[in-house]
Amino acid sequence: QVQLVESGGGLVQPGGSLRLSCAASGFTFSSYVMGWYRQAPGKEREFVATISSSGGSTTYADSVKGRFTISRDNVKKTVYLEMNSLKPEDTAVYYCKARLTRYWGQGTQVTVSS
Repeated sequence: QVQLVESGGGLVQPGGSLRLSCAASGFTFSSYVMGWYRQAPGKEREFVATISSSGGSTTYADSVKGRFTISRDNVKKTVYLEMNSLKPEDTAVYYCKARLTRYWGQGTQVTVSS
C-alpha cells in the first residue's frame, strides 16, 4: 500500500510563502530520489525540484530557482517544498513522486492571487 499524501496548499497573495509536505508510506522512502511536479490548467505537468535519497543534492527548474527549497526528513519519511516570493504563474496543483516509479500523490492546490 504505497501512499504519498501532499498537504499545505492553499490561497496566498503574490509575494507570500507556503510550505508543502508530502508524507510517504509503504516503500523504502530513504532509498529514493524524490521530486515535486506541478500542473496548471491547460498545461503539461512539469518538473519543479528533486532531492537525492540522503538529502545532500538538489535540482530545480529555472523558473523556481532561488525562490523554492526542497528538503526531506528520512525519519519522518516526508519531503517538503518551501515556496517563497510566490507569483501568480506558480498557481497549479503540486504533486510529489518517487523517482523511477509510478508512485504519485493526489496533489495539493496552490493558488497565488490577490
